[in-house]
Amino acid sequence: MPDPKLKNVFEAILTYGHDEDFAPKVDRDFGSTQAPAGSREKLDVMAERVRMGYPLWHDSDRADYSGLTGAVRPRD
Repeated sequence: MPDPKLKNVFEAILTYGHDEDFAPKVDRDFGSTQAPAGSREKLDVMAERVRMGYPLWHDSDRADYSGLTGAVRPRD
C-alpha cells in the first residue's frame, strides 16, 4: 500500500529498502513536454518528475523527432 507521506521513490527506498510499493502521484501539475528524447531539456524534465514524485513518462510527451532541425557537422 502506498505511503502518502513519501515525496518520491528515493524516500520510499530509504524508508523501506525497496520501491515495490511506491506509487507516483498524478495531479494537475504533472504535464507533458515536447523536448526531444536525449536532450538536456528532456533529461531535466525527467529528473524533476522523479524529485516531485511523478511518473517518469507522460502519455503526451513527444514521441518522435519530426519537425526538429539540428546542426550538421561536415566530415573531415
